[in-house]
Amino acid sequence: MAGRIRDEDVALVRERSPIADVVGEYLQLRNAGGGSLKGLCPFHDEKSPSFNVTPDRGLFHCFGCHEGGDVISFVQKMEHLSFAETVESLAQRAGIRVRYEGGGSAPRNDQGKRQRLLEANRAAARFYAECLLAPEGRPGRRFLSERGFTRNDAEYFGVGLAPPGWEALTTHLRRNGFSDQEIIEAGLAGQGRRGPYDKFRNRLVWPVREITGEVVGFGARKLDPDEEGPKYLNTPETAVFRKGHLLYGLDLAKRAISRDRQAVIVEGYTDVMACHLAGVPTAVATCGTSFGSEHLKVLRRMLLGRSNQGGEVVFTFDGDSAGKNAAVRAFAEEHGFESETFVAVQPDGLDPCDLRLRHGDRAVADLVSTRKPLYEFMIRAVIEQYDLDTPEGRMAGLDAAAEIVASIRNEGVRKLYGVNLDHWLGIMDEAFVQRRVAQHMRGGASGQHGARPSQQGGAADPAPYDLRDPALQRERQALKIAVQHPGLATEFDQLEQDAFTVPQHRAIHELIRSRGGVAAAQDPGTWIGALRESAPNEVQQAFVTQLAVEPVEVDGDLEESDAREILGTIRVHAVNRRMAELKSKLSRLDPTESPEEHQRVFTELMTAEQQKRAMRDRISGTA
Repeated sequence: MAGRIRDEDVALVRERSPIADVVGEYLQLRNAGGGSLKGLCPFHDEKSPSFNVTPDRGLFHCFGCHEGGDVISFVQKMEHLSFAETVESLAQRAGIRVRYEGGGSAPRNDQGKRQRLLEANRAAARFYAECLLAPEGRPGRRFLSERGFTRNDAEYFGVGLAPPGWEALTTHLRRNGFSDQEIIEAGLAGQGRRGPYDKFRNRLVWPVREITGEVVGFGARKLDPDEEGPKYLNTPETAVFRKGHLLYGLDLAKRAISRDRQAVIVEGYTDVMACHLAGVPTAVATCGTSFGSEHLKVLRRMLLGRSNQGGEVVFTFDGDSAGKNAAVRAFAEEHGFESETFVAVQPDGLDPCDLRLRHGDRAVADLVSTRKPLYEFMIRAVIEQYDLDTPEGRMAGLDAAAEIVASIRNEGVRKLYGVNLDHWLGIMDEAFVQRRVAQHMRGGASGQHGARPSQQGGAADPAPYDLRDPALQRERQALKIAVQHPGLATEFDQLEQDAFTVPQHRAIHELIRSRGGVAAAQDPGTWIGALRESAPNEVQQAFVTQLAVEPVEVDGDLEESDAREILGTIRVHAVNRRMAELKSKLSRLDPTESPEEHQRVFTELMTAEQQKRAMRDRISGTA
């Protein structure tokens, strides 16, 4: 466990971090008389300045919102950091190496290693930026120009170019005093048979920064489409680069997000650039992974204001099927939001970068301003799959959409969506629709629940295996990992059968368990054949073959962290289903009539909640 920073070092950091200089980097200060300075408060909206700084005392205070404190608390509030992180950040600026209680304890050593990795990434960012401006950077400059970005834009976002060749960056960093081990541990090089080789080659690169502005890794795009390798490549997981916690552009967007109480989630690095340049400075993007719970925690610290209202998160997606699938993934995470959640989709399928290029800055701003609530987007997307010209189609559409409406936690919002659903389907019987929603809240409705939209006329057929279902997509991903990459699927053997929601998946899960689980897969080369031979029938044998040849849908090469996240998510959703059942049962129990049963169900619910938190910590790597 990390020790405390020594009190004398904290005092030295305060002494060498003049509050007027630090605050002056965030807002304009002017003389207020009496040795004080005044400016517009960064913690609440105001038109006349009420934010005062007293340099002699090293304190600040706002007479409007009553925020106050010293230089450490100011940076802590502005940057949303812990106390120790804030002291470390200020110490680095002041050239101070802080010490921890206990002398030579691990935290100090870890901090030294972390600083070396940050310094290596910082040096790499400078090298890449210089290469972009050199003659060899012409292809990169052309790429940016064709997408409407200028040299000034590239410099503002720190865009650079990784030159062709295997050792350009590695050689540069060696000359600047970095060891091969440090270069590899920073994720800037890989270990080959002949030594380290550059991770990024002949690619345009974007530095990915922590919220404090420190470069911790890179995202890169291939410039030559004929070269081998994925189109996009990111720094692998390192001690400082954890893609599940990072959002590209957050260092630039953080103040606007806190001020406007809005975060716009886009899909690519150029989309972030386009949004910021088009007047949407709250745009950020994930770094080679789906938006998840850890990203949400980072944003929540900025979106929650003094009123404790959550602000809003706006997801922008392409209008194609991939974009809609991304919206489905966002919907799966929606229950973690304290904020209102919206979706902005350009009907013609243009992403923000292409939209700005073709139609100008105003079109990007309009895209965000015409956002729709995520629930409305999902309900309408489901309804559109059914033939609403027939009674059968309307009933099938009602049951599919009622599931979504039933999942809305706010009772008032849920009832209003029930009214809208009645009109969107054209049933014109509001009471009937509300009853149907209530049935789904109690655990299901009679009739064609979960039906597939018919292409012949709206008649609904049972669909026990519909790959449009995001839950089935997740489960199938987990099975593919267990079949294709058993060495990375160590947590698969911890999954219970109820983690899978359809018989086909449960059968393959049981088949793998019958072979001793993935732990028994000593030779991955013969593992698939062994599973096929053990399959009890041709149907399961064919399904194993499908799972063996279908690609695992991740960005770049599958890493252990990807497998852990996918398998962990399966477990979390299984617990979510159990919690939903317990909550439904608890809501039907009267504690005055059956107190023991009520307490038993409540205790079981709390235990499930603890299991869920532990699983999420495991997925994020914090446990």
